[in-house]
Amino acid sequence: MTADGMATVNNVTLSKLQSLNGIFAIYKKQGPTSADVLNMLKQKLLNEAGVANANHRKRKKQALKLGHGGTLDSTASGVLVIGIGQGTKMLTTMLTGSKKYTAVGELGKATDTLDSSGSVVQEKRYDHITREAFEEKMKEFIGEIMQVPPLYSALKKDGKRLSVLLKQGHVVEAKPARPVTVYSLSLQDFSPPLFSLDIECGGGFYVRSLVDDLGKALSSCAHVRELTRTKQGRFTLEEHVLQEERWTFRDISQSLQPCPEPTAVQKNGKRGKARDSCSQPGSECADPSPERAGGAGRDCCPAD
Repeated sequence: MTADGMATVNNVTLSKLQSLNGIFAIYKKQGPTSADVLNMLKQKLLNEAGVANANHRKRKKQALKLGHGGTLDSTASGVLVIGIGQGTKMLTTMLTGSKKYTAVGELGKATDTLDSSGSVVQEKRYDHITREAFEEKMKEFIGEIMQVPPLYSALKKDGKRLSVLLKQGHVVEAKPARPVTVYSLSLQDFSPPLFSLDIECGGGFYVRSLVDDLGKALSSCAHVRELTRTKQGRFTLEEHVLQEERWTFRDISQSLQPCPEPTAVQKNGKRGKARDSCSQPGSECADPSPERAGGAGRDCCPAD
């Protein structure tokens, strides 16, 4: 029992939770936002430790420090990387590798959000598109390309997310095109109007923009029906993610990628370096980007 009479589970205490430092990956299902999932995880852990009525949205004097390393849209599922304790400071440096996605797109319909959550804003014919034409056009989207981020995104203007501003009725201008990298792009299935893609990309990339651009390039239009992130940095869907029933102290502590101890130099005053002490030469980890997306208040990955 805790001091306030709450029962702990498996002798897990708040001090034990607070001793965890590192990063791990969980499975995010379709529906909730990444922030919602983070709060669900935090509440489950605090309940396990017998902590009642914790206000997990307050940043000051948090009972448990958690953050995520890259937003997934509410309609997307898959790998969501979590930092706990000092691990919230290593999300950017430990997530510098590529990301992989599987996406199901639909030809002939464009939406304002570029995915199935939005309203249809355009319909066009797609019966002229063959598999051969689709695969040929995809070649233009491999390598370093220029891409305009979606209006409905976690990118910000004057400190507010574009998606929030749009929902509030504000007029929002598209961000300028920026360079992004597509390492590989393959067509797995083509059953018009539906098609499925496997994508490996670098930081700042939006699958929704890719599908929208592909539709336009094929003299039609398209949007994302389903999206799953299968890899983020070193974390893969098959090997590393914890399903919701395993969001426990024991499972997290067993799967945790620990934060290396700071060096003696870092301990002796170079505090600015210590926060990135988990960056190892040649480490494969997901991408930094200029937007802030996670509960840790760190630079995190784009919303897709």
